[in-house]
Amino acid sequence: MPSATTPEIVLASGSSYRAELLHRLGISFARHSPDIDESAKPGEKPQDLALRLAEEKAAAIARQHPKALVIGSDQVASLDGKPLGKPGTAERACEQLAACSGKTVSFYTGLCLTGPDGTDSLVDLYTVTFRTLSTEQIQRYVEKELPLDCAGSFKMEGLGISLFEKTEGNDPNTLIGLPLIELTTLLNKRGVTIP
Repeated sequence: MPSATTPEIVLASGSSYRAELLHRLGISFARHSPDIDESAKPGEKPQDLALRLAEEKAAAIARQHPKALVIGSDQVASLDGKPLGKPGTAERACEQLAACSGKTVSFYTGLCLTGPDGTDSLVDLYTVTFRTLSTEQIQRYVEKELPLDCAGSFKMEGLGISLFEKTEGNDPNTLIGLPLIELTTLLNKRGVTIP
């Protein structure tokens, strides 16, 4: 429960991955899943989609919690300029990983912090270069981790790291779905001291 000086913090996400990341900061927060249309607009760039969805998620929950600090986040993976969604099936996960084999994938993670004092939002970029993967390696990986709810069909925090040749970015948490370095900066600006 927030103190008189610390506002309520709400994570606008149903993602267990984002909740686990936010727990690392040692702050109390509630979690509510926003009901928004996550479809891309015609011609919308992956980074623009990630930012818009983060802002829309935060705004939807802020309407229900007007005095709270609401955190919205969304991630869009992009291969050759085209978005990679969550695969949903093992077959689709294998197809995605085969397409990523030997290539660099960009992960755009939108972050929005909104509250009574205004809104701050940004996009953090993290890139991953995949090893050249055999069909057998891909199938074994998908069978072991079942990354069906992950954009790009891998779990960075698990065995997914073995698929990579190189990763680049400021904050590895961005790849999991919530840029904690940037979020800490935004929360500190609002008077939420971490640690």
